[in-house]
Amino acid sequence: MQKINLLVGGPKTEWPTELVNGKIKGPFIGVDRGALKLLELGITPLAAVGDFDSVNHAEMKLIEAQISSIHRSNPIKDETDTEIAIKYVMKHFPESEIDIYGFSGGRLDQLMTNLLMLQKPIFNSVVEKVTLLDQQNCVRFFKPGKHQIDKINGMKYLDFVNFENCHLTLFDEMYTLKDHLVLIPTSFSSNEFMHNHATFEFDKGILTVIQSKD
Repeated sequence: MQKINLLVGGPKTEWPTELVNGKIKGPFIGVDRGALKLLELGITPLAAVGDFDSVNHAEMKLIEAQISSIHRSNPIKDETDTEIAIKYVMKHFPESEIDIYGFSGGRLDQLMTNLLMLQKPIFNSVVEKVTLLDQQNCVRFFKPGKHQIDKINGMKYLDFVNFENCHLTLFDEMYTLKDHLVLIPTSFSSNEFMHNHATFEFDKGILTVIQSKD
């Protein structure tokens, strides 16, 4: 399955080392200022998407000169630039997985939006194909059912976050749960893998699963 990488405008200090060194493989889409940052890395994205309110006139001219496909939105809108970029991938690359970089390290409201946006029904068809990545975290999203994930090398902690009432079972993690009724949004943080994989099951909503390290 093809993978499309999105670079959002979060600070470079939060990027994975592989991205800082330009070693992330696959095509990119630049989201708002992320398009300029890709050009600075020597990467020409397939497209640039956003309202570009975070770049000045000269920077926008540079983007227009080097990127052939630019999709500019009105700054007054009901969607974030990242959501628009995901919809762009859904339309043009419907079978692709989506890795999103630059989602963290800036404004807290933007971070919360990036973590919550996949709860929207419009993204139901791609929610399990989206991964958020930064220097310390890998964030994935799951529909109801039983799932098994592999431990990412270097990651230590495991977190399960629900936003709807659900029954949650953690089968083989350090801290287990058996058909636990979760009535409020809860972060079951600082759990850990006991093996090279972890198994969990839940019955409602979208579960956010985070692997992280100090």
